[in-house]
Amino acid sequence: MQSRRVGCVSRGNTQKEDLVSDGFYIGHSALERLSGAFKKEADGLGEELAKFKPKTDAEAIHDGFGFLTESEEVTTAYIELADHMTTAIQGLQDHLYDMADNLSDNSRNTGAAEHALEDLFKVEHP
Repeated sequence: MQSRRVGCVSRGNTQKEDLVSDGFYIGHSALERLSGAFKKEADGLGEELAKFKPKTDAEAIHDGFGFLTESEEVTTAYIELADHMTTAIQGLQDHLYDMADNLSDNSRNTGAAEHALEDLFKVEHP
């Protein structure tokens, strides 16, 4: 069977340290890199959100619309839109952090299970 890499999981014969039968293995370093990428994106969203919030709070919006004839209706709609956008971005940020944590946990747990199996099959020489 030929080895074929698919993201963090490969099938077939691979390097000795990553070999688990003739099935698949989990590349711990690849999972950690992917986890780091999710965290980096979540951090980036947080930075952008921190810049967005002061520009779209109620006071800033009221100042921006000034004394337009229909400004109260327009400003209320804009404030609601900004609040919905902020909530959605915060939800996405939380989800990215959760994904990053889950990937790290998976890598750590799989590594611990692999080490436990290795210990079970070690042959002690007298």
